[in-house]
Amino acid sequence: MRILVVEDDPVQVAILLHAFDKPGYAVLHERDGKRADHLLSTHEFDVVILDMGLPGMDGAEILRRLRHRKNNVPVLILTARDEVEDRVRGLDMGADDYLTKPFDIQELEARVRSLIRRGHAGSGAELQVGALKLDTVGRLASLNGEALDLSSRELNVLELLMLSAGRVVSKERLSDQISGLGDLVSDNAVEVYMSRLRKHLKPGSINIKTLRGLGYMLEKQ
Repeated sequence: MRILVVEDDPVQVAILLHAFDKPGYAVLHERDGKRADHLLSTHEFDVVILDMGLPGMDGAEILRRLRHRKNNVPVLILTARDEVEDRVRGLDMGADDYLTKPFDIQELEARVRSLIRRGHAGSGAELQVGALKLDTVGRLASLNGEALDLSSRELNVLELLMLSAGRVVSKERLSDQISGLGDLVSDNAVEVYMSRLRKHLKPGSINIKTLRGLGYMLEKQ
């Protein structure tokens, strides 16, 4: 699951990054509003944790522009503004949830999990291609009914391939999907993950096809 944290308070950032430092999560952080807006216009996320008072562009404008682009990614507003009017305004602007500072970390984690489940509900929490299944919420993959022992990054790659089954996915998009905390992933690293996944999927006649110069495509043989 890819989470974008848009927050300029270093203490809050440290708390949030620590909270989601666990398997299955890739967290990107941005403190500047304009750069966050650019990220949201060029990258895909499963949930956004958004502060309101930001340098460059405030959270309200980020949210307005996000919804104007018809991007329905779940957004949790996390702010010190605790008046009822502020909450109503935030929800009316298109936020999916609202939590005030200081917050309980367990409540935050529960709300984020809920938003992720809600975000996947439209397309179904379980993806399936032939005998291959992926529970996108529980982060569990199986083939022919047998659980697959996949790393967090392998699961991220597999999820994107399954969501785009039958269509080409570029190396650049795959690299972005398996990056975390701003780390860069080389083309060679993407090829390594593809090789590992091919070995896991071979017993189920699921193939990852390489289209040179274009990318990869998941197909059922």
